[in-house]
Amino acid sequence: MTQTRALSKILSLADFERAAAKHLPKPIFGYVSGACEDCHSLRANRDVFSEYEFVSRILVDISMRTQTVEVFGKQYSAPFGMAPMGITAMSAYRGDIVLAEAAKRANIPMIMSGSSLIRMEELVAQAPDAWFQAYLPGKVDQIAPLIDRVAQAGFKTLVITVDTPSSANRENNVRTGFSTPLRPSLRLAWEGVSHPRWLFGTFLKTLMRHGMPHFENSFATRGAPIMSANVLRDFSSRGHLNWDHVREIRARWKGPMVIKGILHHADAALARQYGMDGVIVSNHGGRQLDGAAAPLRVLPQIVEQFKDGPVMLDSGVRRGTDILKALALGARCVFLGRPFNYAAAVGGAAGVDHAITLLSEEVSRNMAMMGVNRLSELTPESLIHVGRG
Repeated sequence: MTQTRALSKILSLADFERAAAKHLPKPIFGYVSGACEDCHSLRANRDVFSEYEFVSRILVDISMRTQTVEVFGKQYSAPFGMAPMGITAMSAYRGDIVLAEAAKRANIPMIMSGSSLIRMEELVAQAPDAWFQAYLPGKVDQIAPLIDRVAQAGFKTLVITVDTPSSANRENNVRTGFSTPLRPSLRLAWEGVSHPRWLFGTFLKTLMRHGMPHFENSFATRGAPIMSANVLRDFSSRGHLNWDHVREIRARWKGPMVIKGILHHADAALARQYGMDGVIVSNHGGRQLDGAAAPLRVLPQIVEQFKDGPVMLDSGVRRGTDILKALALGARCVFLGRPFNYAAAVGGAAGVDHAITLLSEEVSRNMAMMGVNRLSELTPESLIHVGRG
């Protein structure tokens, strides 16, 4: 089956997930798809969108509608972007660059992960408007050199993820055979052999052309290879990090700076106090604290506290209707992670382009159904809260 024909059968982002489950080895798919412990937050991130229903307007001329949105002075073509995703180059060949170039073509924001296996300098050279997401090193003296490297690479927007003070209990990784570091085993070998498209098109192709993947962007210098005992040491506890470190980074970083991982309105107020230009309401896709509030549920309180810049949201967004609901509750834009990862794995650049088109068409179609010409017309009055399903 040709790629064009295969993609023609992909009608929604959920279809990409089903296709990726067949294409990827179980350990890799499990790492991307999974969350932590009993996956309560993972499910809640999706379920919360059904708590709201639209109150649409009729007989409105929507022939001139636009879904453009402004963030940090740049006009984007759609109100969604790509969330940071670690180890993407293990699910798609040069995955981070594939995503960044697709985002550039579509003129939507893309956030590169600090857990990427591709050097930040290589990505930003291809996509100068990409944002960079940093996990602050556990050793305080390594923070400033990392921030300086990000600036020197050419990134303009810095995102600091703050919801990882400790390693999460990701039992699903153990059950599916994924580990950090990856450990050679008969099971891992069988998964590769039984998924030949991935084995030859992603893993072996990467080894032949670029060598063993390393965590390239965790520090100012190159991190450990993905098959190395040093990986665990490199991702040491960050439990001692606090707002003082944010203050120091703010003084050092000259461009827009965003805090990602806020769920409490008091932290939104602190983000304003410490000079953040924007915040991303997120529970890390349900991957850190099981039972953490679904971002959409706390979004209005965050918006109330943070009025000096864009409030953005990730975790659980899968449809154009989800995006419009988040925007109606005050988000400037939203980010998606897993679906774009699946699209890159299944279809490469063409797959990601198709995923962006599907979502953009849903947003446009749903704006028409709502009687909305501009995203700013969406307000809480556009919704009715019907409670938990």
